[in-house]
Amino acid sequence: MSVLFVPDGLDGDRVDAAAARMTGLSRSRIADLVEAGAVRLDGATVDKPSMRVRAMQMLEVDLEAVPAGVQVTPREVEGLRIVHDDRDLVVVDKPVGVAAHPSLGWEGPSVVEHLAAAGFRISTSGAAERQGIVQRLDVGTSGLMVVAKSETAYTVLKQAFRDRSVEKTYHALVQGHPDPLAGTIDAPIARHPGSEWKMAVVAGGRRSVTHYETLEAHRSASLLEVHLETGRTHQIRVHMAALRHPCVGDPTYGSDPVLAQRLGLERQWLHAVQLGFTHPGTGEWVTFTSEYPDDLQRALDIVRQG
Repeated sequence: MSVLFVPDGLDGDRVDAAAARMTGLSRSRIADLVEAGAVRLDGATVDKPSMRVRAMQMLEVDLEAVPAGVQVTPREVEGLRIVHDDRDLVVVDKPVGVAAHPSLGWEGPSVVEHLAAAGFRISTSGAAERQGIVQRLDVGTSGLMVVAKSETAYTVLKQAFRDRSVEKTYHALVQGHPDPLAGTIDAPIARHPGSEWKMAVVAGGRRSVTHYETLEAHRSASLLEVHLETGRTHQIRVHMAALRHPCVGDPTYGSDPVLAQRLGLERQWLHAVQLGFTHPGTGEWVTFTSEYPDDLQRALDIVRQG
């Protein structure tokens, strides 16, 4: 449950718009939560997203509520690979086009559904449609994810992500050449004021920190290694776009569609290559790695050829 007080700047706004600004969720997600009876103002349940808020009202949003219509339907996902499995957790290599968990408006496959179809018993903590999920990757981003199987693992891993003690390493192919070639981007991120589906660097947004280093510089693009200190929605994509070096194949954040077409890319060139954390059962540090998928490798090979 998230308990917030409406600031003066949002006085008179619709509750869905205000709650989205305050929580970082989309307006459609807030609308779903309103329908589920999971949003309250000064203790009274909000019955419609168009209701207006007033400054200093207490806004309560149950972030774990399950909107009606969201169900886990077991189904195997082609290309999803199990990297590691033990009694506490399972590490998967997620292909592009797969969500972490089901949600309203998403009819494609998800990691949770694949694990259910494969007979994995995961943690019952968390909302029903995302039990065991302690981190997420964008649908358009491939790579490593860890899912908790035991209740202890769920609690420990969730805290580890909050404490930023998990090492998340990504490789990104971005347009042009970042200057400097290595650096840190510390810029707040929130919902794009003009789009429900995009994020942006916004004053007053949530603090977001991205560290990057150039591994290869080519004529049209650069291959970066990226480490996330925080884990905001679309963080790498937003921060690289803010530097005017968007991920190749990411038109949502300003990439060149001609370059993506030349490389045969139908999604952003972004891959979670390594994941490291203290194992919640053994207390030992564990590290997992993932190779580039075929589409990303082909695109990189073309870039390397000039």
